[in-house]
Amino acid sequence: MVMKLPKENKEEIISSLLDYFYTERSEEIGHLAAENLLDFVVKEVGPYLYNQGVKDTKEMVEQKLLSLEEDILSLERPIRKNRG
Repeated sequence: MVMKLPKENKEEIISSLLDYFYTERSEEIGHLAAENLLDFVVKEVGPYLYNQGVKDTKEMVEQKLLSLEEDILSLERPIRKNRG
């Protein structure tokens, strides 16, 4: 699966990379170098981040379902057995 970023997001990230290299490393890199770095990170690191997001979402949904099940079960009413 190839991750595609919307153009406006990609440009924003490239701008952040350019700022990072200039501010933190006192290096100026070109737009193409920043774009290539972003493409590399998306390709190599992206799947790890995506899979972690899937795992986090699964855990959150499981917790919500457990909570929902508890809420539903709390609605049960006791059944009175006739003693005859």
